[in-house]
Amino acid sequence: MSWDVILIGGGHNGLTCAAYLAAAGLKVTVLERRAVVGGAAVTEEFHPGFRNSTASYTVSLLNPKVIRDLDLARRGLKMVERRMANFLPLDGDGFCVGEGLTQAETARFSARDAERLPAYWSRLEAVADLLRELVLVTPPNLVEGGWAQAVPELVRSAAVGRRLTRLDLTAKRDLLALFAQSAGDWLDGWFESDPIKAAYGFDGVVGNYASPYTPGSAYVLLHHVFGEVNGKKGAWGHAVGGMGAITRAMAACCRERGVEIRTGTAVAEVRTAQGRATGVVTEAGEVLAARAVVSNLHPKLLFRSLVDPGAQPADFAERIGRYRSGSGTFRMNVALSALPRFTVRPEPGDHHTAGIIVAPSLAYMERAYDDARAHGWSKAPIVEMLIPSTLDDTLAPPGAHVASLFCQHVAPELPGGRPWDDCREEVADLMIATVDAHAPGFAQSVLGRQILSPLDLERTFGLVGGDIMHGRLSLDQLFSARPVLGAGDYRTPVRGLYQCGAGTHPGGGVTGAPGHNAAAEILKDFRRRRL
Repeated sequence: MSWDVILIGGGHNGLTCAAYLAAAGLKVTVLERRAVVGGAAVTEEFHPGFRNSTASYTVSLLNPKVIRDLDLARRGLKMVERRMANFLPLDGDGFCVGEGLTQAETARFSARDAERLPAYWSRLEAVADLLRELVLVTPPNLVEGGWAQAVPELVRSAAVGRRLTRLDLTAKRDLLALFAQSAGDWLDGWFESDPIKAAYGFDGVVGNYASPYTPGSAYVLLHHVFGEVNGKKGAWGHAVGGMGAITRAMAACCRERGVEIRTGTAVAEVRTAQGRATGVVTEAGEVLAARAVVSNLHPKLLFRSLVDPGAQPADFAERIGRYRSGSGTFRMNVALSALPRFTVRPEPGDHHTAGIIVAPSLAYMERAYDDARAHGWSKAPIVEMLIPSTLDDTLAPPGAHVASLFCQHVAPELPGGRPWDDCREEVADLMIATVDAHAPGFAQSVLGRQILSPLDLERTFGLVGGDIMHGRLSLDQLFSARPVLGAGDYRTPVRGLYQCGAGTHPGGGVTGAPGHNAAAEILKDFRRRRL
């Protein structure tokens, strides 16, 4: 059999891309290695009676256009906002971030910082609005050839330039600072008190194996603020039923539009002939032909494992080999017999619906990174805990709860060649103890746990180096240069082979944007009879 498009990887971007292609009348099949579609955005039972989002665990960046175009609400997707954005348990105190709370909370530590918050929000939002506009834009691509190849890219560059000119000078200066500075330097320029800098600085180290004072980490902070929930900019929330509710709705859309989805079907090779992709070979030996092949995989997995090196330009292959991927992420799901009781706020409340961040200062985060580089993991790690069962009673039995622990920093590869499989239980105990220090009794309430070290994340979900972003969000790996300059428009040097995953613009997070944008470029090529 042959198809118009074979799509490798049934994660959320792959499903998004497939849905758009099928809506245009193409014959599409999706091949997924695991037994379930959804990639890292899945909900699974990890302890009898307890279900949770296995890897991706919270929603904000899912693009509103994707939600509308795939009609995800009609297909069962419901998102609810956290009743408090973030809660930081401090020594002898607690710090709350959320609508109507942040300024008053900040004023307890610094009246000056509280006064500066409205200006900070306004200026950050001006830059975030620009990014929201660029999320669904195919970046201008650096191409070789004559005017016929260059003119379309010049037009794209001019369109991006027009968007930039709408920013006033202050916003342009802020944009430059956010792309070049560290999150720590950016926040130190605004605030003097530790809690507010820690609350915002955490976004600069999420999935980013770096100190908050590493240049470029300010962009990672920015990357996490341009989302929305139910039309509310900057909000974070929960998909009822877990993150799998998103991909189940996407898969339902795909099937309704005629997409064939095959699970348990790993791809062993992308077939090429005369410099173009002609189909795939599965691990079972089945040969499938297609006019186009689209990969939702990490760029390194695609080009270093599936595509013949001889079909790739030497410089391109070399740069893919250097593509930096590896975040300090250690992911856990725990089944709880009771709601945690924090020393500084023991009673049940809105703070239990928040992102609960154990990281009281930027200095704490920097020590965590330095410690991880030296020893493999920090003795005082950064932990964000969410308790989604406070917003969604479908995840745990009555009276019980589930919690997601998203832990930074651990080394993607341990010093001295130690295997992660020998250390994962020890590190998991440390993460539980870190929460227990602020919520005594937490460790005793754990009925079961699921542990995903960086190596587990790579083996299970194809996240190379445990990198939840499919590659570092650094200036040399963003926009037109993601994953490699000259391949920023979702096309690859192999004709008929495309990428639609988070290793392309705009990067990581459950956005659906790479899938949306890649589909637009693939459809252009079909219309122009290039395929």
